[in-house]
Amino acid sequence: MTDAPKPLRRGWTTGACATAATKAALIALWRGEEVASVRITLPKGEKPEFAIAHRKRGDGWAEAGIIKDAGDDPDVTHGALIIARVEETGQGVTFRAGEGVGIVTRPGLPIAPGEPAINLVPRQMMQAVVADLADREARPANIEITISVPGGEALADKTWNPRLGIKGGLSILGTTGIVRPFSCAAWIASIHRGIDVARAGGLTHVAGCTGATSEKAVQAFYDLPDMAMLDMGDFAGGMLKYLRRHPVDRITIGGGLGKLTKLAQGAVDLHSGRSTVDFEALAQALGQPQVAQANTVMEVHQMVGAALVDWVVTQARAKAQAMVPDAQVDIIAIDRAGNIVGQA
Repeated sequence: MTDAPKPLRRGWTTGACATAATKAALIALWRGEEVASVRITLPKGEKPEFAIAHRKRGDGWAEAGIIKDAGDDPDVTHGALIIARVEETGQGVTFRAGEGVGIVTRPGLPIAPGEPAINLVPRQMMQAVVADLADREARPANIEITISVPGGEALADKTWNPRLGIKGGLSILGTTGIVRPFSCAAWIASIHRGIDVARAGGLTHVAGCTGATSEKAVQAFYDLPDMAMLDMGDFAGGMLKYLRRHPVDRITIGGGLGKLTKLAQGAVDLHSGRSTVDFEALAQALGQPQVAQANTVMEVHQMVGAALVDWVVTQARAKAQAMVPDAQVDIIAIDRAGNIVGQA
């Protein structure tokens, strides 16, 4: 008898960590206390506790840091030190980007160009902490908060930030404060922000691809700028639904035959764990009974060659086009070597 699998452990967003660090730094600044941990209130009312991993004080300022725990999610910022430095000012609550935190340089994101890449909900959480402690300590809520992530600029190269025009480091993110392991939400949100940036930049043609190989081929074929390339991955549906509400003139979808076959058969989540190819239906569609016995799309391609490619790109385009009827949709199929094998 096998043991039941343990539930995946959730973690905390960079925004939650920055908020906890801000609270600890304010306590040090206003009370002169260096606490071992703090509790904060997340947007939905949960009150997690965070251990303080970094403390520093000087004349008129204080710092505190939290080591981010992303739980069992494969987050690039897991283990990063999120530092908040607080200083009294005469301007309400203001935010600065320290080491490893990016600056927004393009329109289309929730934060204006020139501002630190600290998203709206984390800002609101930190403002609430300042307001609460200022009220308790009978002080004006005039604080400049500088968020830093040592090593964050190198980590940002593994995220969507460079493509979104966020320069110099990471974003401080989170709408709930909680990282749910292997959640699709963060990836789909990044696709949405990519569309927003492309539209704000005046682009009329964008492309979403299932992986790096297909992306490279599609970008080169159309000579598209980086800003036009959306990190679709398996989330064709998440991309197309957002484009239906926030349209552009032309959309290209690129990928290998396996994932495009799923799209052709009506799946919009192309992940291997969430959709599969129906080989019996594929055999009927191609008029090739032997295809029903195949194990992979590659095997089908070896059986019937161009007949598969033609059917896949045509049907995949029809399915995608139905989701965005006001745009021109292109499909490009790529082999494993990065060569274009079919178009519609």
